[in-house]
Amino acid sequence: MGDAAEPPASDTTWQPVEVPHSWNRIGSYLPGSPAAATLKRPIDQTQGVGWYKLTLPAARLSGAQRLWLEFEAASRTAEVWLNGQRLGSHAGGFSAFRFDATSAYRQGGSNVLLVKVDNRAPETLGVQPTLPLAGDFFVHGGLYRPVKMIVTQAAHFAMLDHGGSGVYAQTRSIDNGKAAISILSRVRNDAGRALRGQVVVRFVDRDGKEVARQASPVQLSARTDGEARIDLTIDQARLWQGTADPYLYTMVAEFRDNKGALLDSVSQPFGIRTMALDPDRGFLLNGKVVALHGVGLHQDSGQDGWALSDSDIEKMVSTIREMGANTIRLTHYQHGPVVHALADKLGLILWDEIPLVTAWTLSPDEKEAPKAVADNARQQLVEMIRQNYNHPSVAVWGIANEVDFGPNRPDFIGKAVSEVPDPRGLLTDLNALAKAEDPIRRTVLANCCENNGMPGVPDVSGITDGLGVNRYMGWYYGKADDFSSVLDGLHQKHAGQPLALTEYGAGGATSQHSDDPQGGPINASGRDQPEEYQAWLHERVWPQVKAKPYLWGSWLWNSFDFATKVRKEGDSIDINTKGLVTYDGAIRKDAWWYYRVNWSAQPAVQIAGKRYVDRAYGVTDVKIYSNAPETELLVNGTSIGTMRGCAFATCVWPGVRLTEGQNRIEARARFANGVQTDGVDWTVGRDAAAAFRIDSGAILAAADPAHRFGSDAFFDGGAPGTADTRKNRYAPFQAAAITGTANRDQAATYRSGDFTYHIPAKPGRYTVILHFVEPSAERGKRVFDVAINGKVALPGFDVAAAAGGTLKAITRSLPATAVKDGLTINFKPTVGDAIVSALEVVPIDTPRP
Repeated sequence: MGDAAEPPASDTTWQPVEVPHSWNRIGSYLPGSPAAATLKRPIDQTQGVGWYKLTLPAARLSGAQRLWLEFEAASRTAEVWLNGQRLGSHAGGFSAFRFDATSAYRQGGSNVLLVKVDNRAPETLGVQPTLPLAGDFFVHGGLYRPVKMIVTQAAHFAMLDHGGSGVYAQTRSIDNGKAAISILSRVRNDAGRALRGQVVVRFVDRDGKEVARQASPVQLSARTDGEARIDLTIDQARLWQGTADPYLYTMVAEFRDNKGALLDSVSQPFGIRTMALDPDRGFLLNGKVVALHGVGLHQDSGQDGWALSDSDIEKMVSTIREMGANTIRLTHYQHGPVVHALADKLGLILWDEIPLVTAWTLSPDEKEAPKAVADNARQQLVEMIRQNYNHPSVAVWGIANEVDFGPNRPDFIGKAVSEVPDPRGLLTDLNALAKAEDPIRRTVLANCCENNGMPGVPDVSGITDGLGVNRYMGWYYGKADDFSSVLDGLHQKHAGQPLALTEYGAGGATSQHSDDPQGGPINASGRDQPEEYQAWLHERVWPQVKAKPYLWGSWLWNSFDFATKVRKEGDSIDINTKGLVTYDGAIRKDAWWYYRVNWSAQPAVQIAGKRYVDRAYGVTDVKIYSNAPETELLVNGTSIGTMRGCAFATCVWPGVRLTEGQNRIEARARFANGVQTDGVDWTVGRDAAAAFRIDSGAILAAADPAHRFGSDAFFDGGAPGTADTRKNRYAPFQAAAITGTANRDQAATYRSGDFTYHIPAKPGRYTVILHFVEPSAERGKRVFDVAINGKVALPGFDVAAAAGGTLKAITRSLPATAVKDGLTINFKPTVGDAIVSALEVVPIDTPRP
């Protein structure tokens, strides 16, 4: 590693590595997080120059054979030398590229290969402007996909066709079971004399039977390129039907001379299918509507970064498929051949896209993409299309993601510019290029900001065939229940353009737990991101999304946590926690199980909140995800009841009382083929079993030096708030200077408005301790009554007057008697809003059973 422009000195000590390789490892979970236990490796965030050196195996080329070096990916730029001869360079960290190494290769002797890779940020002085220029993900460095030596004859299928195979097939039509297929083959004659031959293409079914064959003559002068076009039909074609029946033929293309001798061949799986996007009906596969629901995917793991093995990728895809997803959005760049081959085999529908993310200019004075950036975008688009052309799983070509921030771009994903350039010219050019490369597949892009109330947002709709929208209501803005109206509004606005939901979701920290995910505000750019809120948001959003038949696809964000150098959120550092599975792939969060029981027909049952072991309250709702016809809950061996037909496979038993100590929670899901169970042990401490201590307005309870508090719960009405302030939603909170308390964090949060707490206390006598802080109102601006079980116990209370000003903590203690239904504590305003920062309900004698 280093920033040197020249190869390392001969006496440099080289570190042995295996390719695929990346030197980067980024992202960690905080101590105490369940995910931290399995993610143990050194952190390396270096972005710079790295050198790879290899002595190639000695071999001899026969006659006019050619030697090629193929790199499946090198990030983000690469230069290659063989025996001191520079073979070439490549700009773009996600696509394959090849070099002709024939002239530099020493037959039978020692051959030294040197590769220089560079993953420095594009704005670095002297660095080639290579996409992505910005983005909420970390660009790892290295040769993180395989490198190969390939030997061909002098005449061969095109090896320098933007990393493609040289053979490109399209299903033109399917009529009465007969499939019409067109094949374009690009060939090259590197010999010193002319060549006459033919290209033969044949299709072989799964049983090895040849079902179609056609040939086209080829005549090439010395050292020239040529093309062969073939049209053929397959009778009684068995179609590639997505996950229902992902049937694959084998397409074999052969380049032969005029005597029939084989010069070169390409063999690839091929699925026969048609795909279409309809603005009202959604996605059509072979003329039939298929509801697409899936996930976004980044190509990194906590342990290996981008240097994933085939088995790593297979495990990731298996986790996605097990969840029941039938589509993957491969974000935000071209992914490798392994995931594409798996999608072909499993029937997953893919959205492929190039890394045109957020930014397309390098300096504040540029009004449009500079030529170097535009050229690189065009290059990466052509490479993506040609390298993935024959995969039946690929449905659409994505040309951009979130280039419509306008002046609202968050600082953490790239420098904001004072005068925003217009992306529409570049997008129009890329769209036309994609259509020229592949007239059959649809083009798409994903926007972020249209109709989101942001000023200066460029309208990028209408440029591509289909439109995707990334929307985070209930997380960065708005409310979770807004999805339905927002989607309907966009569908109505773009009535002729097929619409998809390309991102939605929330962060989820597996070490953070809330007693009620609606009890307080999450912190989308900070630490408060409990696992329960993530699950709650998905539970609210998915029913709305499912009810929109016009959506041609939906992809939640994200399948796995992933690395990003711009976040310190939840229980992690440099990790985006919106994944439904942790960065190491080891923990499936509650939200994963929610989709598992909704998307997959395979039997499953899972108790939610299993990682919330040490409970703050002795009474809790118990939620079970189950797609069984009936599901039973047992607590400490006693049945709490059986539920049937739970909406969206989510069964909730409210107000389940736990006992002091360990409690065994068990779910029994009865399926037609038997019973499946799930269980967990929850613990309730002595104090928590008898008392209720509530940190009002907090989604995560602040630690208390004397007692165990829970997050806000048992409330009806009101709204959470905090005395702390911040400049914007991405900025850190500035702690308010609250006096008169040993627990500032607890005092800072509050519930305000007209609200009631329904405390499920056992019958008996209690002391109700109310904690107050006036955050900002002057005397007389906030006056309210507090009533217990319908009787006013604290009349005309003015916190500012009682405390002698703002940000001064005070308490009031009130006697109370719980009846069969517990305690009802009502906060009724007369002037302004009522408010409370915390409350405690503490027994003063032994509660009656």
